[in-house]
Amino acid sequence: MKIFITGSAGFIGSSLTLRLLERGDTIVGIDNHNSYYDPELKEARLSRHINHPKYSHIRGDIEDREFIEKIFKENSFDVVVNLAAQAGVRYSIENPYAYVDTNLVGFCNILEGCRNTSVKHLVYASSSSVYGLNTKQPFSTHEPVNHPISLYAATKKANELMAHTYSHLYQLPTTGLRFFTVYGPYDRPDMALQKFAKAIISGETIKVFNYGKHRRDFTYIDDIIEGIIRVIDNTPKGRDDWNSYNPDPSFSTAPYKIYNIGRNRPEELEKYIESLEKNLKIKAKKELLPLQPGDVPDTYADVNDLVNELEYEPKVSIEEGIKEFVGWYKSYYNV
Repeated sequence: MKIFITGSAGFIGSSLTLRLLERGDTIVGIDNHNSYYDPELKEARLSRHINHPKYSHIRGDIEDREFIEKIFKENSFDVVVNLAAQAGVRYSIENPYAYVDTNLVGFCNILEGCRNTSVKHLVYASSSSVYGLNTKQPFSTHEPVNHPISLYAATKKANELMAHTYSHLYQLPTTGLRFFTVYGPYDRPDMALQKFAKAIISGETIKVFNYGKHRRDFTYIDDIIEGIIRVIDNTPKGRDDWNSYNPDPSFSTAPYKIYNIGRNRPEELEKYIESLEKNLKIKAKKELLPLQPGDVPDTYADVNDLVNELEYEPKVSIEEGIKEFVGWYKSYYNV
């Protein structure tokens, strides 16, 4: 297939690109290479596939309407995977317009491009953050998510609503993926694993919020990529069994679907840190702090739909995943 991946120099986007190229797909990738974090890391990710004969790279912003229209007109994409987004819960509290521009305006441009060129399937990144004030666990896509607690989460919820509208009006097949704490080699420097590793190696104190009692459904990058590929290959269809008197948020009469994608096994942040200490062979200095604004205490993904419908099976344990991360981190940063 010919696949358009937005955010193709990002953590998930670059890893997905590699796997799709390996199986023979043709990929057009776009990334704006902004300075939200060190652009050199994006260049390092990109270097793994930029010279592949079936890969083409574009530098630009998805919020640039005319630019995106031109890309869609000049190509005939079978599938679009939208992973470009302004990420980060806390950053959204300080920089709200960055989220409106990329996550809302940019996503609208992608939707328009898909519907105007008859794309067969749009797969897009949502987030476990959409569960907000929900406390019933495991978090299920069959439950409503109407109380986000960060603008980042609100934009991801908005993406799901926008996608449903296009699925309903234009019969555009769309699948949203609520990612649960993805980690692994080449992940973002603003995420806990890189921040902790850097501080521990430097002998600095790490800030452990919620006094280390956070529970997160940590999901290794390879398991995430396997799930995305299974979703790409399974285009949703409208279902006649959807009940408007008792509406299920995860599917519709339109060709629309929402999946959680996680490990289905939450772990305490303390265990995450202990595994990192073990692999670095250094004991962390910790400052225990209260819960931060915008953060939820626990995440726990109900992935039954992905397991039952697409035979998804996350395989990588925390211990294995952090071992792989530490090996990459030491090599990349030469420590």
